[in-house]
Amino acid sequence: MADYEDKGSQIRVKNLEAFPMGVKAYVKIETNMGVTGWGEINNMETTVTCALARSLSELIIGENPTRIEHHWQRLFRAHRNIRGGGLMVHTISAIDMALWDIAGKLWEVPVYRLLGGPCRDKIWKYPSPKAIKTGPGGSKPFAGTPDEIADLVQRVRDAREQVGSDGAVMFDAHSCLPPPIVKQFASYLQPDDLLFLEEAWVPGNIEVMRKIRESVPVPLATGERDRTIWEVREILEAQVIDILQPDCGHGGGITQVKKVAALAEAHHVPIAPHCTMSYLGLTASFHLSAAVPFFLIHEGYENVLPDGVAHKTWEMDGEGYVSLPEGPGLGVEVDEAKVIEVGQEEGRRFTWPNSRLADGSIADY
Repeated sequence: MADYEDKGSQIRVKNLEAFPMGVKAYVKIETNMGVTGWGEINNMETTVTCALARSLSELIIGENPTRIEHHWQRLFRAHRNIRGGGLMVHTISAIDMALWDIAGKLWEVPVYRLLGGPCRDKIWKYPSPKAIKTGPGGSKPFAGTPDEIADLVQRVRDAREQVGSDGAVMFDAHSCLPPPIVKQFASYLQPDDLLFLEEAWVPGNIEVMRKIRESVPVPLATGERDRTIWEVREILEAQVIDILQPDCGHGGGITQVKKVAALAEAHHVPIAPHCTMSYLGLTASFHLSAAVPFFLIHEGYENVLPDGVAHKTWEMDGEGYVSLPEGPGLGVEVDEAKVIEVGQEEGRRFTWPNSRLADGSIADY
């Protein structure tokens, strides 16, 4: 053991930078050993979250970046009045991804190797030729007319015709459908019409979830806005869902979502990760999904950011399966100059949503 060297003993964080790009942002963490990690903030007012990331950097600069669990706890529990919530947890998620990227690069292995190794050879993804998601087309009133319900049902039928009986159709209610109209809509569905019905409620009311569970014949899924083990615990224990949809960019990064997946496994609930991030965050989520035993399908989109911002090392085949990411760390090469250029585009600035019903009242979306 005399020639043994711990590569992780001397590395330290020396700088953190954050680059807003509208509702997306990239976080870059640099070290004294020249190893750099990248992570992604998603679906936020990123001028605010980037400022938060820079403020949080004082908790990790000078520290060993490979103490990832320790840093997660330090960031999450640092301030009793800012703990939790989208702004904080989405920001921590990006920092966490970057720390895992550093660890993989330091030890010259893909991140999924550090998570226990792959549980599968490839990852089923949608949208793909045989797996697609549809939705309601916008916010709906509390209860629907026959024409409104027929429109929702037709959206499912159109999607089924597109993928065939051997394909998967998912319907994302997106919290746009209040419980009464969900009940009306679901009464026309057969148990095998959908792989799952997603976010058929606004998060936070377990009793509403129970009522919907009683009246809906298809598998139910949720989780993109249920952040950390503490928010998903009640849902799993209440047994109101069949599939959990944690988001690596929303739920605390790789560190926390790995725990969420284990908690779901204990309830025999597979994960179907939600993801609207660019190739950077999507690839981080693929690493996590590769190392999780109870897994169904993964969401992921092309061209979320312009070409050249981030370069991936995985490909999707004709059946909708993605190869495992290659290379050390996350296996994503980021063009920092392109990131800055995209962030300066006028049309990419964050704007606040304004979802309304026909009468002008505010609607969930």
